[in-house]
Amino acid sequence: MMADNIEHVITYWVLWEKFHSPALSGFQVISHWVPFLVFSVWFGSLADRYDCRRLIQGAQALFMLVSAAWGVLFLTDSLQIWQACVLLVLHGCAGSLWTPGEQMMLHDFVGRDELPSAVRLNATFRSLGVLFGPVIGSALLLGLGPTAGIFVNIAFYLPLTLFLFRTKYTGHVRDQGVTRPRVGIREALRVLRDIRSDRTLVSMILIGGVGSFFIGASMQSSMPIFAHDLGAGSAGAAYGALLFANGAGGVVGGLLLEVTGRIKPNVTAALVSTAIYGVTSFLFALTASYPLALFLLVAGGVANLASMSISQTVVQLLAPPAQRGRVIGLYGMSSGGLRAGSGFTVGLLGTAIGIHASVAFSAAALVVCTVAVGGYALRR
Repeated sequence: MMADNIEHVITYWVLWEKFHSPALSGFQVISHWVPFLVFSVWFGSLADRYDCRRLIQGAQALFMLVSAAWGVLFLTDSLQIWQACVLLVLHGCAGSLWTPGEQMMLHDFVGRDELPSAVRLNATFRSLGVLFGPVIGSALLLGLGPTAGIFVNIAFYLPLTLFLFRTKYTGHVRDQGVTRPRVGIREALRVLRDIRSDRTLVSMILIGGVGSFFIGASMQSSMPIFAHDLGAGSAGAAYGALLFANGAGGVVGGLLLEVTGRIKPNVTAALVSTAIYGVTSFLFALTASYPLALFLLVAGGVANLASMSISQTVVQLLAPPAQRGRVIGLYGMSSGGLRAGSGFTVGLLGTAIGIHASVAFSAAALVVCTVAVGGYALRR
């Protein structure tokens, strides 16, 4: 995750410096998340059928290939917009390819009893990667320049890639004897019909989706505006502190959940944490107090980490073994792919009514939808 975010820092800066295109900036968000929306179930069906180690290594190889291609284009000063669009889409495809296989590997490593802990720790260290990716990326950009920095970034993908040659777990070791269905588009989409009778499973997939659709990645992208409006002294320093608070909340939340172990993975916990995330986002959008804004971002990060890790755990625990990869893919399609929608719910709406009002409106909609999902999930 750190390497993923380092690439964003370097490439987004170069693309803006070279093209100054707001449309390309918007495409950067779309290209990152739409592959999750389109391909997650399909990639999940591959994880059901094949060795997850090789799928993850394939995704890592694609990540490294994209970074190398950026480096060559930077070095030769031959980058064009169409090339940038292709590489951005390939990067998004790599992210959506490795996610179902990663979650299958977690289940295979620890089994059912320790799965909640594994998912929490995985989510915590993903947050840590997101937190430190911009820091390391900025250091590489300033210290080595974009060309050398993007080539160095390739090395950060190697530890996971090499580790997977050394582990015996394939994502299916604990499910020996389970019949795996043939991989195909019709078979991959059939999971929607197979799970619709399980209210708990469907509600957790919906919870992942509503949080991504209404808030998603828009909070981070709109942070410069909040920093300017809330700036205590330097707007740049305020921006950095707000970003750090937003990322630190996820890390703190994961560690607290793991150390205490008091919050169990169930529907109520997922609903409450999602509602808290919506409330803190609503208050953050409306507050004029900089210290309160920092506190709300940290609290919201804790609640969001809890919501995502709990819903992810419940989905994995309830998914039929023969369809676990596709169900995880369906969850990824909801929680990851619908992040592209936050560009509309916050971004486009913000141009009409202002970013503070649009975030507040989206957060309120998140709370309302969470209550509706709760009513559906808990109905007898």
